[in-house]
Amino acid sequence: MVMTQETRKYQAFYTRSIPIVDYMIEKLSLKREDRIFEPCGGDGVFAEAILNWNKNANIDICELNDNAFNILQNKFYNYTTANIRQCDTLLDKDLIFYSNFGGIYDKIIANPPYGAWQDYDKRNKLKKLFPNIYTKETYTLFLYRCIDVLKVGGILSFIIPDTFLNLHMHKAIRKHILTRTKILELTLFPSSFFPGVNFGYANLSIITLQKCNNKKECLENSFKVINGFTHVEQLANVADNKLNVLTFMQNEILKNPDCAFFVTDNSEITEAINNTRLQIGDIARCVTGFYSGDDKKFMQVISSGLKNGKNYNLVDVKTINREYKDYSGILEGFKGDKCFLPVIKGGNTKYLKPESWFMNWSKEAVKHYKTDKKARFQNSQFYFKFGIGVPMISSSSITASLIDNKLFDQSIVGIFPKDETLTYYLLAFFNSPTCNQLIRTINPSANNSANYIKKIPFIMPDKTKLEHITSNVAKIIALINENGSFDENIEVQVNNMIKSLYGF
Repeated sequence: MVMTQETRKYQAFYTRSIPIVDYMIEKLSLKREDRIFEPCGGDGVFAEAILNWNKNANIDICELNDNAFNILQNKFYNYTTANIRQCDTLLDKDLIFYSNFGGIYDKIIANPPYGAWQDYDKRNKLKKLFPNIYTKETYTLFLYRCIDVLKVGGILSFIIPDTFLNLHMHKAIRKHILTRTKILELTLFPSSFFPGVNFGYANLSIITLQKCNNKKECLENSFKVINGFTHVEQLANVADNKLNVLTFMQNEILKNPDCAFFVTDNSEITEAINNTRLQIGDIARCVTGFYSGDDKKFMQVISSGLKNGKNYNLVDVKTINREYKDYSGILEGFKGDKCFLPVIKGGNTKYLKPESWFMNWSKEAVKHYKTDKKARFQNSQFYFKFGIGVPMISSSSITASLIDNKLFDQSIVGIFPKDETLTYYLLAFFNSPTCNQLIRTINPSANNSANYIKKIPFIMPDKTKLEHITSNVAKIIALINENGSFDENIEVQVNNMIKSLYGF
């Protein structure tokens, strides 16, 4: 699919996967007398499938895009029961009336826009209409609107990014789903199943739900979450024993922090998240680091062969300041030629990063960082302190390295324990499989933002375990300093001790 300006504006990614369409149509349990709604018609793939099943299906289709609206009119010209309107589903007065009326549709199906740009005037209108819903992401607004225009007992099936399951910004839509609908089924699968389009989302989901105005019935409802798909054709047989099928109660989900969907079959992980008395945010400050506003100008590298460093200038070792840790006025910058300081950046390196990246910290440069609109001189009280850096973006496993009184940039979440004696223990914890299971349950995406790290449960070890773990981490760091590597057997011992604390 060619990414046109129009596609970017409307984020109109059309559903051209037969297994996905067939699965969603089947989930609706269509009846011939149903009044059906498609809130964003696109190229008409859902309506076409429904009208092929019943040429007299009573279906309302809304579409905002001029070209798509014309295509839909031409495609369904001969279908007298297909009512096509060019309108904005989120602002349309008829749909607002239907919402206030309690809903009129028996079935709703959609692949709504994801992340479509809203101008500021429209965003203000949306904030008034949907005061509790995150208005910068369109798919949740469509979902909320369509739940409202659905009849009690009506069924809805949406294909949407799985980010609504965990991200803090989507708490309100999760609570709305859990208390106003019965989830019938939730399938999770890679976005690669969607042919020809790069969404910017790693995973998608299909949520099928039934509207219910009885909160008690909603919360007592159990539903299946199905994942583990390896190919899209498995949607035709979700009973496939190769798939991972989990069952949850809606009242269980509602009790989770931020009503998040913790999709795991390990009850000990959920137990730790929900019931551990302390979280990382209680015992440490978690903050985002510095940004120069123009790294290509202000940042330099130690070697041209450094990963992601080929477009940066090489640092002259004579300009590196090695005495900066003792300089009381460091947040004002340095005079003279020795003005480059090491900076901790992202990258999945455990325990201790080599000094590879250097930032211009001259007085002139620091003045720029403090005044430039693009620069971020944020959380400066934590610059050049002793703590831990966790990359904002990680691969399959979370990693952490020591911030040994150095600058750290915005690709890093800096973690600074209120009790500094816990630093090595936390460094071990953030490199452990236990921590990885926790953060991937709290937030399955690879984005380790400060807000999610704060939510990780913290268990304080007893004095003996704390001393043992601290001692072993000190050995690991000493070995890295001496040899550039460490004995993995030491790490295994540490990981096992952390596993014994958390139970997984």
